Amino acid sequence: MPTHDNRSPWAMLQAGNARYVEGRSNAQVRRSPERRSELVGSQAPSAIVLGCADSRVPVEILFDQGLGDLFVVRTAGHVVDSAVLGSIEYAVQILAVPSIVIVGHDGCGAVAAAIAMVDQGMVPPGSIREVAERIAPDVVRARLAGAGTFEETVEQHACHTAELLSERSALIADAVRAGRLTVTPTRYSLSSGRVTEAVPLRQLLPV
Repeated sequence: MPTHDNRSPWAMLQAGNARYVEGRSNAQVRRSPERRSELVGSQAPSAIVLGCADSRVPVEILFDQGLGDLFVVRTAGHVVDSAVLGSIEYAVQILAVPSIVIVGHDGCGAVAAAIAMVDQGMVPPGSIREVAERIAPDVVRARLAGAGTFEETVEQHACHTAELLSERSALIADAVRAGRLTVTPTRYSLSSGRVTEAVPLRQLLPV
């Protein structure tokens, strides 16, 4: 991302996503051997992206970014464990990255497994079970807030993940309170290629 760009990190990522959707990428110059050489000694990413490990959701591509632009952490269903939290805290505390963007997506197998666990008592094998168990409470919370579709459940899971980061990390919570860090939950559409901001359903309910 150009250093002279005064837009917020999320606004720049939105612009990059629009380029990706419209087929007018300009990130190639930031993936060049010259750019690689620039980054040998240090990094200064503009945003942290916590996304799903799904092969259809490569965040550098869908946001049209290059080398060194994003600090990316990906797990199935963007679940948060100590390794994920420590990685994000490193980017916030040591690299002073000012933005976290959480990317949920349509067709997420991890969310589908959690829904099957909640609705049918289906327990997936191996450590997949732990992933589903971490997401299942968010499925229940989403339903209680009024989520009626898979896509709405994905969005609410992203919103709940945003809350979880501050709940589990004093470093992240302090940075948010001090105005040094923003956290933006989003949902990626596999069909359209668009990333849109997710809104907690409780904000849409009457007070």
